[in-house]
Amino acid sequence: MSARPKTAVTIDYESRIEKLKARLRRKKIDAILISRPENRRYLSGYKAPDHGINETSGLLFIPARGCARLLTDFRYQLQAEAETSLSVTLYQKGVIGLLNDLVSQSKAKRFAFESHYTLHSFSLKLSALAEKHKTELVPVTDLVERQRIIKSEEEIKLLRRSTALNEDVFLFIYDRITADMTEIETASAIESRMRQLGAEGPSFSTIVASGENGALPHAVPSEKVIGQHSAVTIDMGLVLDGYCSDMTRNFVVGNPDKTYTKIHRIVRQAQLAGIAAVKPGIQMKDVDRAARKIIADSGHGKYFGHALGHGVGLAVHEAPSLSFRSRRKLKPGMIITVEPGIYIPGWGGVRLENMVVVREDGGELLNNDTTFLDI
Repeated sequence: MSARPKTAVTIDYESRIEKLKARLRRKKIDAILISRPENRRYLSGYKAPDHGINETSGLLFIPARGCARLLTDFRYQLQAEAETSLSVTLYQKGVIGLLNDLVSQSKAKRFAFESHYTLHSFSLKLSALAEKHKTELVPVTDLVERQRIIKSEEEIKLLRRSTALNEDVFLFIYDRITADMTEIETASAIESRMRQLGAEGPSFSTIVASGENGALPHAVPSEKVIGQHSAVTIDMGLVLDGYCSDMTRNFVVGNPDKTYTKIHRIVRQAQLAGIAAVKPGIQMKDVDRAARKIIADSGHGKYFGHALGHGVGLAVHEAPSLSFRSRRKLKPGMIITVEPGIYIPGWGGVRLENMVVVREDGGELLNNDTTFLDI
């Protein structure tokens, strides 16, 4: 099986930046420093990953009025110039030295930074810089993330493509899983196949949990052999063209027993109820409640302890959150997961997860495959 053919998708980065600039002006912020990699890619198209919060591959300096710049160093110069239309400026004497010049040139009276993705040590340097220029340093959180919540049709195409490839990988691996394979061997095969088919890589570390390990929602694959007639949870996602997918499938290697079949059907009914509840204007806690009620009524309520779902986009976990506490309302263009589960210590667990687009008339399923959902 080869990679799926791609159709061209054009992203208007200039419009995204102009929208952010308008928000900055409304908040009376003169410039902002963007450090989170997903936000940097969303606004510029620059793809280089960070090697951790303490080793950035670049920053965006965006004045409320004027030209945005991508700040980076020699290692990333050619990549940056190839991937973004923004002016690329190298910090040859350190990023603080360059920011000192840019803040001075912009005459910014209020300078913002992403406090949720900035080391405290770096924020102290920014504070000293602001004090030097008599500039107010403004910590902000989720400013760009809020802009990212509503996906354009171009983004939805990319998310659909990522989801389809994720399903291709699963089906390929499913046909080759045997009872004598280990969890970690299976996870490795999944992530290898992702790259073979053109993915940038997994969107998170693949979860493969067999038998009683299925009771751990975020189980780490181990050397445990899956075993014959054992239930398997596979939670997997990949990154394609920057956009993530996230999907969970549950099945049995061999023949399922009555207990597994019963639990699987309850979780599937809960998932369908959650998907059916998706529509614009509904509070997220009500979508969560629709699915949670099915599990609670079955007597397994105490075994479903996490939120029903989350947003997916350039990050695999992003806003919004389909939580039993969230009063936020769904809006057209949001992409969410619906992933109820039942986790029973000493026995195992079942989780089923699909991705859904909020449309004007309800929820549109991004996933196509249902072979392993209904039993």
